[in-house]
Amino acid sequence: MGPDVPLLNDYKQEFFLKRFPQTVLGGPRFRLGYCAPPYIYVNQIILFLTPWLWGGVGTLLYQLGVMKDFCAAALSGGLMFVTALALQMTNLYAKQKTVTVERMQIQNTLTDEDEFEFSSCVDSETVKFIIPGKKYIINTVFHSLLAGVLCGLGTWYLLPNRITLLYSNIGGTVVIFVFGWVTICIGEYSLIINTATETATFQALDTYEITALMRPFYIFVFIAVDLAHRLLVMFLISAGTAIASYFIPSPLGVILFMTGFGFILSLNLSEIGFAFKHTMISHLASSKSKNAHRGLRIQFGWREFIFYVTVLTFALTEASLLHQFAGSSSFSQGSPQAIASYILILLLVIMWILREIQRVYLFGVFRNPFYPKDVRTVAVFMEKQRRLMKVGVVRRILLTLVSPFAMIAFLSLDHSLQKLHSVSVSIGFTRMFRMVWQNTENALLDMVVVSAAQMLVFNPDLWWNRSLDTGIKLLLVGLLRDRLFQFLSKLHFAIAILLTSWTEKKQRRRSSAALIALNVAFFPVLLALVAVSALLSSPLLPLFTLPVFLVGFPRPLRSWPGPAGGTACVCSDTVYYRQLVPGLAAALQSALAAGGLGLSLPGSHYLCRFQDRLMWILVLEKGFTYCGVNIKGLELQETSCHAAEAHRVDEIFEMAFEHQEHTRILSPNPHFGHILTPCTVVPVRLYSDARNVLSGIIDSHENLKHLKDDFVKVLVWMLVQYCYKKSKTWESPGSANKSKQGSFPENQHSGAVKGTRALRKEDSFSVDTVEDWTDDSDTFDFEPSSRTRDRKEPGQLGLTPKVHLSIPGSIETQSQDFLQEMSPEDKLNRAVVLGLPAVDKGKQPEVLPRVEFSCSYSELLSIPEEWRTAPVPSSKVSEMRQRFPEEWYHFVLSQLDFFHLKEKPSNLLTDLMKDKALKDLYIHGVLSCFFGLFGLDNAVPAPRHVFRAYTGGIPWSAGLDWLTGKPELFQLALKAFRYTFKLMLDKASLGPVENFKELVNYLEEYESDWYIGLVSDLEWQQAVLQEKPYLFSLGHDPSMGIYTGRVLTLQELLVQVGKLNAEAVRGQWANLSWELLYATNDDEERYSIQAHPALLRNLTVQAADPPLGYPVYSSQLLQLPLF
Repeated sequence: MGPDVPLLNDYKQEFFLKRFPQTVLGGPRFRLGYCAPPYIYVNQIILFLTPWLWGGVGTLLYQLGVMKDFCAAALSGGLMFVTALALQMTNLYAKQKTVTVERMQIQNTLTDEDEFEFSSCVDSETVKFIIPGKKYIINTVFHSLLAGVLCGLGTWYLLPNRITLLYSNIGGTVVIFVFGWVTICIGEYSLIINTATETATFQALDTYEITALMRPFYIFVFIAVDLAHRLLVMFLISAGTAIASYFIPSPLGVILFMTGFGFILSLNLSEIGFAFKHTMISHLASSKSKNAHRGLRIQFGWREFIFYVTVLTFALTEASLLHQFAGSSSFSQGSPQAIASYILILLLVIMWILREIQRVYLFGVFRNPFYPKDVRTVAVFMEKQRRLMKVGVVRRILLTLVSPFAMIAFLSLDHSLQKLHSVSVSIGFTRMFRMVWQNTENALLDMVVVSAAQMLVFNPDLWWNRSLDTGIKLLLVGLLRDRLFQFLSKLHFAIAILLTSWTEKKQRRRSSAALIALNVAFFPVLLALVAVSALLSSPLLPLFTLPVFLVGFPRPLRSWPGPAGGTACVCSDTVYYRQLVPGLAAALQSALAAGGLGLSLPGSHYLCRFQDRLMWILVLEKGFTYCGVNIKGLELQETSCHAAEAHRVDEIFEMAFEHQEHTRILSPNPHFGHILTPCTVVPVRLYSDARNVLSGIIDSHENLKHLKDDFVKVLVWMLVQYCYKKSKTWESPGSANKSKQGSFPENQHSGAVKGTRALRKEDSFSVDTVEDWTDDSDTFDFEPSSRTRDRKEPGQLGLTPKVHLSIPGSIETQSQDFLQEMSPEDKLNRAVVLGLPAVDKGKQPEVLPRVEFSCSYSELLSIPEEWRTAPVPSSKVSEMRQRFPEEWYHFVLSQLDFFHLKEKPSNLLTDLMKDKALKDLYIHGVLSCFFGLFGLDNAVPAPRHVFRAYTGGIPWSAGLDWLTGKPELFQLALKAFRYTFKLMLDKASLGPVENFKELVNYLEEYESDWYIGLVSDLEWQQAVLQEKPYLFSLGHDPSMGIYTGRVLTLQELLVQVGKLNAEAVRGQWANLSWELLYATNDDEERYSIQAHPALLRNLTVQAADPPLGYPVYSSQLLQLPLF
């Protein structure tokens, strides 16, 4: 799609032109999009100006000297309160007059497009249109009261005499008075009449009507300035100082209090609380409860508890001793605090060097000469990075233990704590004693800046040294440092949008040149916008991701409401992320501890890449020895936009990690300025995905010719294994008199009799032959008729198999014992079947003969009785006898050990091999499956038939109809065919199978280490979560007419990790929220979702929380211990 795609389509442009004036004016709808009577607009104008009317009454009475200012304000506020309450009551009356029961009104985007019919200026429809009313009665009263207070304060604040005394200018007074009352009217209308949709919408639904309070809140903030600086600040300062002085009168007590609580609040208290709760449950609950909680992973144990107690003890001891014996002297060149400052400077330099050494680029600009080059395999990478791992351990010790104690020494030695502590001292030092543990690296930088300033400027009369104590200095430096870093990140984002709007050809629009010229001409204004956005810690919002910048609404660092991982667009690809996230979290734990991911703070974003998988990582919280992250997985089905940006990500990572063997030392980063900066690679245990075209293998006549023979062998092995595993639950036959009779258990025999009696109770009596002939059946139709397809076999109903009539011309035998046990009534029912045509005398019902085994233990390996009733011709039975691999059959039996039998003869395996009845059963069982999958034709199967047999979509036949009626046998046959197909591929690529032992090894490996099936199978997802070493699937591309094989291999591989510009992500998410929640611009082909390789715009939109984004996986808050 070209760059000149409309930002808003025609329909949305009309919608936006109706909504935007409503937002600016606070709710009046002066543009409806359809014809409305004039009184609709007149009524809205009157209601809009009502606050000004009541405020004018109070102002006039004050100017005439009738009332004092506060009385006039109270009068205006009271009138406004009564008016607001009356308007809400009018709405309730209109609702009750029209309907008795009505659904509660919910602010919905679609209601802006509804058309109303009006009959008069005061009818119920008009009232409900102009005054929608509140959802809750409490809001009716509260918002009305708030409207009165707002009108009263506005009247008092905008009294002309007060404004004139303040500015001494009549023109300025008039301007402020007019625009001030317009502002108050906008806030009042939004509060009590009709709430406008805000551009800074945070949630899709305003359940508790919070949006109506936004504009009045801003007005209260500005009006309260006069009150705050006179009353509120003085009260808080006095009260805070008195409380602090009363409860903690000793400076030493203040030091201990700040040190202890600063350390405790920096810990992962939620995890500690969970561990404590688990411990209490383990001690107090029953054994059942203990077992229920045994699977939970506890990251906080006795080792961590002892470590934290030890650190806290040393910190309290150090702080108290230094403050008591060395904290009285002021700052000078040789003072103890100056010595601590030198130590902090040295630690900062060492920590920065050790952190940058862990990354592939120094400061994101130059190639790190110490980082391993040409990283491709885990073994090579781990060998080359061994020295860097040692450096990471040293850095972790300095960061966790040395730096916090050095900073506590600096704070404890400060002269400010020797005086009577004030609110400023309490606020500043309390914050720093917590930052020492919670944000050690930034706290170290702040202290170094403050101490360096004190070393350079010793003049005690300077404002910096005279008016500010060290705590407030650290607070100001920390605020300046945070806003400066935000300013630089936002400026980087703005310049990237500005430049790429011209350098990227696909982003170049007709308006690009004009927008660039305006930004250059008003560059100071752009800098001011970026600075204001940084000061407010708000996202810099690029409108439609064009170089048109606005200050966004302040949002949390994670940008979205609700808990992390609450929603995701779950699909079949989700399972791959579920499998890799635990391993990725463990790898990130090591990288964060070593410093390989740079300075990670709450709100930092990282992007991980491996093959077609993209993982988006957001740091949610961080404290002493722990970090909380949320990991999202993006879709694997790449669209054109997704593929373009993913290709750029691959290019950046390849240049950083894989193409460095010939680069010179300190070579520059070729993608410097991109929002993605490569950091490091981490080893993760996950699935590699290999896809191959099977042309030349699946269509090879030689391979397909051996497929049927291999299928027979695999099926024999699988049936023997199935019966052998099933025999482990049976008791071994111990009677000697049964050695010559291989009869089945008595319950099965009696069940056969009962089943025969139950046959006449069925709704229809099935008479099966080789094929079912009906008047309306098509001889050449591959699909079964509905009667045949929906028929249930007795095996599915818990009965013995149905009686089948023999094939004409074949010789059948019947069990005389079975017939003798039947009652005369049953014999009559067998001869005469009511409601069915008469049966020829030559077609007698088939009754399975009793199988006579020569070995009593053959019963353990006997095929289930219901699997022996396949309607196969006797000629095919003799053909299968010739095809049956007897040597392979004997070899498979020889591999059985029968360890589960307590008493067994020494010649057990030999007797089993000699049992012809048992072999005949397996011949018949193999033939049943063979006939169901391949039919009666002896031709070599075509590739299409092989593919359909692999997927289970074989054309219908009588044999398949019987086979699918035995679900367990059908699954065994399907599994055997898939194993056979995989064996064919292995033989084609690795060479022929030399002997039976090698073939058994292949099959055992398939059984234990492989899942061979389809990607769409539920078992495929279960195999991924169970971490099967290998998975194989067969696919077909109908457009190209090729067959493909997909192999997933579980192994430890390197995942590339890069750091994203957090402000670029926040800015694009802010624009996404504005577009979808305010402008409702949900067009899937809109400009702001198109590929932008420099900003990764499409990937960033995907990573947003649903419903605005669509990640296929989102984890819960993952606590990564960095202990």
